[in-house]
Amino acid sequence: METETGTNWLTDEEQRAWRAHLDVSRLLMHQLERDLQPFGLTNNDYEILVNLSESEDHRMRMSDLAAATLQSKSRLSHQITRMENAGLVRRENCESDRRGLYAVLTDRGWETMREVAPHHVASVRQHFIDLLGASGIDALYGSLAPVAEHLRTRRKIG
Repeated sequence: METETGTNWLTDEEQRAWRAHLDVSRLLMHQLERDLQPFGLTNNDYEILVNLSESEDHRMRMSDLAAATLQSKSRLSHQITRMENAGLVRRENCESDRRGLYAVLTDRGWETMREVAPHHVASVRQHFIDLLGASGIDALYGSLAPVAEHLRTRRKIG
């Protein structure tokens, strides 16, 4: 429904879908964060641990980790400082680039990841996956994958 201002307003069905997406995004992330609290972790902490645990040698350049987690370099630096103080990660200098730094998963960080991951997966299953069923998961992926790809492409351009 386009108006005289040229705005293509959302239909009732589009508005309902958009608001359901916003509700699910907020509520799910809030629940997952609550489920990480007993381990002393935030969603951001867990995302960093996942990225490092899945990377070669359990290390990533800070700039790559900032990009992977969609954080500014300064915000990531503060986050890594907190995680260093908890013994989960450490920083190492990059020998090939004097200005570069790596974030490295410590043994304690790896142990934490191994302890927390099963609980996190159970939470994701309970509050998301199991509520959708196989056909819902397929439909959701088919709907969201093009949006994610569009946003990844825009991010590289901008």
